[in-house]
Amino acid sequence: MKLGFVSAILPDLDLEAVLAFARDAGFETVEIMCWPVGKAERRYAGVTHIDVAALGPAEITRIRALCARYEVGLSGLGYYPNPLVPDEREASVYIDHLKKVITAASALGLGQVNTFIGRDPVRSVADNWTLVGERWPSIVKHAETCGVRIGIENCPMFFTQDEWPGGKNLAVSPKLWRDLFRRLPSRSLGLNYDPSHLVWQFMDYVAPLREFADRIFHVHAKDARVDRTRLDDVGILATPLEFHEPKLPGGGDIDWRLFLATLADTGYLGPVCIELEDRAFEGSLAARQAGLRQSGAFLRPLLSAR
Repeated sequence: MKLGFVSAILPDLDLEAVLAFARDAGFETVEIMCWPVGKAERRYAGVTHIDVAALGPAEITRIRALCARYEVGLSGLGYYPNPLVPDEREASVYIDHLKKVITAASALGLGQVNTFIGRDPVRSVADNWTLVGERWPSIVKHAETCGVRIGIENCPMFFTQDEWPGGKNLAVSPKLWRDLFRRLPSRSLGLNYDPSHLVWQFMDYVAPLREFADRIFHVHAKDARVDRTRLDDVGILATPLEFHEPKLPGGGDIDWRLFLATLADTGYLGPVCIELEDRAFEGSLAARQAGLRQSGAFLRPLLSAR
């Protein structure tokens, strides 16, 4: 397994500076954000370290040279919109760009793109499956043609009032993953597995590693701390940030030794990328870099012991 991080937390650095930091901090790989150039629509979105719309031969050569110079690989390209948004014209913008990201991953020889399946939060699960059937087959087909795997992150995207009541990402539980892979059986479709989202849904975050071993393409390392006192006050029907908070690995409720040992037992040899969303480490670029270093120092011994 290769330890890395998600570049969304370093929006103030360009690609070369991200790779230079990764090398100096001892990371082997980085998941690179590829949002369209422009304004961010939410926290951790809108970060563009590779502009896939302007990716020509010269830029591909430059990116490969940077990776070689700093001896840091790219675990994949990341773009996390909502392809099942109700407005079809808006959805087409997201889908078109996602296909560009897939094309770019192929051109860079990466073979991995991470994203969300999406969800219309005010429609039922059954109605959302209809949207999946309408919008996702062409995306999956494009990935197959390009020789690229798509890792769907299991974040419910239910944190703010505009995401009420169902969240903006359907693929949040083992049952829904089974349904997804039954409806879209392509081997190019799998998971970008983040255990923290199972923690605050009060689900087993270790058992699915075995059942879905052949579908786990990429892993995010983020912790979550459930505040039981707040939970007793607001209940599980409250918006999730009312009773939990994202933390650095080791700062929450995940048993990382058990998680990584089980992941290794399944034969997983892919990237483990730290996703820093801990507000205690977001005050400055230096604080965010310190958070990544601290996370790396915590996880590295557990990975090397495997």
